[in-house]
Amino acid sequence: MITLDTMPPLMFGGLVLAMLIGFPVAFTLAAVGLSFGFLAIHLGFFDMNFLQAIPGRVFGSVLSNELLLAIPFFTFMGAILERCGLAEDMLDSMGQLFGPIRGGLGYSVIIVGFILGAITGTVAAQVIAMALISMPVMIRYGYNMRYITGVLAASGTITQLVPPSLVLIVLADQLGKSVGDMYLGAWGPSVFQIVLFAGYTFLLGVFKPDHVPPVPKTALTLTGWPLWRKCLLGIIPSAVLIFVVLGTMMMGLATPTEAGAMGAVGAIVLAAIHSKDFSTNGRKVLIVGVVAAGIGTMVGIFMTEGLIFKTAFAATYLAVVWICLEAVRIPELRDLIKQGYETTMRITTMVVFILIGSTCFSVVFLGVSGGVWLEHLLTSLPGGVWGFLIFINLFIFFLAFFLDFFEIAFIILPMIAPIAQKVLTPVVGPDAALIWFGVMLCVNMQTSFMHPPFGFALFYLRGVAPKEVKSSDIYWGALPWVGLQAIMVVLVIAFPITVTALLDKPLNVDLNQIKIDVPQMELPPLDFGPPAK
Repeated sequence: MITLDTMPPLMFGGLVLAMLIGFPVAFTLAAVGLSFGFLAIHLGFFDMNFLQAIPGRVFGSVLSNELLLAIPFFTFMGAILERCGLAEDMLDSMGQLFGPIRGGLGYSVIIVGFILGAITGTVAAQVIAMALISMPVMIRYGYNMRYITGVLAASGTITQLVPPSLVLIVLADQLGKSVGDMYLGAWGPSVFQIVLFAGYTFLLGVFKPDHVPPVPKTALTLTGWPLWRKCLLGIIPSAVLIFVVLGTMMMGLATPTEAGAMGAVGAIVLAAIHSKDFSTNGRKVLIVGVVAAGIGTMVGIFMTEGLIFKTAFAATYLAVVWICLEAVRIPELRDLIKQGYETTMRITTMVVFILIGSTCFSVVFLGVSGGVWLEHLLTSLPGGVWGFLIFINLFIFFLAFFLDFFEIAFIILPMIAPIAQKVLTPVVGPDAALIWFGVMLCVNMQTSFMHPPFGFALFYLRGVAPKEVKSSDIYWGALPWVGLQAIMVVLVIAFPITVTALLDKPLNVDLNQIKIDVPQMELPPLDFGPPAK
């Protein structure tokens, strides 16, 4: 006889078994949830009315969730930027800038991976683009094959952690925290991770110099100001787009959805600027728009917003519209925008269906006291807070062998988030607890793209690598970088300040000591006149 206590582990085991069969995750979640829901009704654990919560949550928490509207905008922005030629220009210029030093091509891949991660947010395209561009060059100049494959895969996965990562948006939604706070918490670990990657490259250059040789100066095609100019032409527009998307959000000037919409338009503008068919009139309009934006910004900062401010930004908006129309006029960019729409549609549909399936599963799981069972299981672990964190991170690490981050975020996170809030609050406070936990899991889930033999980044790399690159080189090359990502997880666990340093500090105010003095006003006596006869 199945009891209420055995239902949660049976549901969990049934979900794992169904996923191993290979059926699509969204439909597996819904099927397992509804099957156990009808079984629970048959056994009398709850009645049919309880399942009415499923459509209520689907329409109330999923389809009406304004935060999730940011996902298609950021997806579209990444789909445009990954194919517009920006990566090629930046990798070429950075490679020539750092190439003459030992490990220079590795440094350029890491830096460009970080910048692209801050403006695209998609792992697959980043790994493929960087591999197609950089791998032949690194092979030509004698870099160690395992280092080449490892640095390309790892630099592509940086986008998982660097804002405006889609993972952070999903984590913020599932944890009930603001996207801005999640982004602020992720900056510290993302910068530290870049330092770890660069440090590993530096140590290789010291102890195994033949693995990362410098590029001969005779191989450089640009030097001096032309080289710096090419670097700046790639970095400055990217920095402007990063500010438009992240800066406005973190300063409270735009919601995540509004910032995503600006990023989508900015991606089209950036693609048009990088196109070789961008017209001379378009470049003049671009200059006018940049000057007008600068004037409007200065007026807004140092003067009262008035006619000059409105006129300047009206000119900027008109310039943006002109450039977008230029992009539509160019056949290559028109096809690029169409591909961006198709990619956005596929990813957004996948996310929504996984959310609907996970809602079916989680409602039934909570209905059979799954939350209580899970809380008892996790809070009874030895080691207290640190035992909880070690267990959860190991669990997520091994789960990532089989599930991608969307599935982990939508299935596992809603179950353990309340427990994490309760357990971690004594360490960093109630406001920062889930931010710390979410960023920690984001760093951990990066490894899901690097796990041999199931890491998707390794599959992408295998698909575009030349035939002389062995699969063993790809898998063995990934292991040191997985180790570096694991070190980053340990650092985030051991030093919460890496996440909480940029967050707003909670106000330490004793509410019992607050006094509000309301001045007493002497009012004239009310005169309602003589009584009615």
